[in-house]
Amino acid sequence: QVWLVESGGGLVQAGDSLRLSCAASGRTLSRSAMGWFRQAPGKEREFVATIGWNSGTTAYADSVKGRFTISRDNAKNTMYLQMNSLKPEDTAVYYCAVGLRLSPWATDFGSWGQGTQVTVSS
Repeated sequence: QVWLVESGGGLVQAGDSLRLSCAASGRTLSRSAMGWFRQAPGKEREFVATIGWNSGTTAYADSVKGRFTISRDNAKNTMYLQMNSLKPEDTAVYYCAVGLRLSPWATDFGSWGQGTQVTVSS
């Protein structure tokens, strides 16, 4: 079993940057894909970014491509999401997840964190 804890969320203004972290414990994640998803009030959870086990492959939602960067440090069992040029529409609870393969589908991820709130004011 793996436990995931997100951190780094907060209240920022449009155009600012934030770096989210996802710390994992319980087992090594060096062979697992990981991902970030987000859920805004009244909306379904949506894909943000995903990264393969060796960091060689990444994928992003069109809405964040060019602004967000996903990365991971397997030695620290930690994943990151660098978010630049934030927009009010990026406001959501951000969740990290662990899965067996690179995927934009939440159903492919079996372990989830509790989420961290990101609020972007205009």
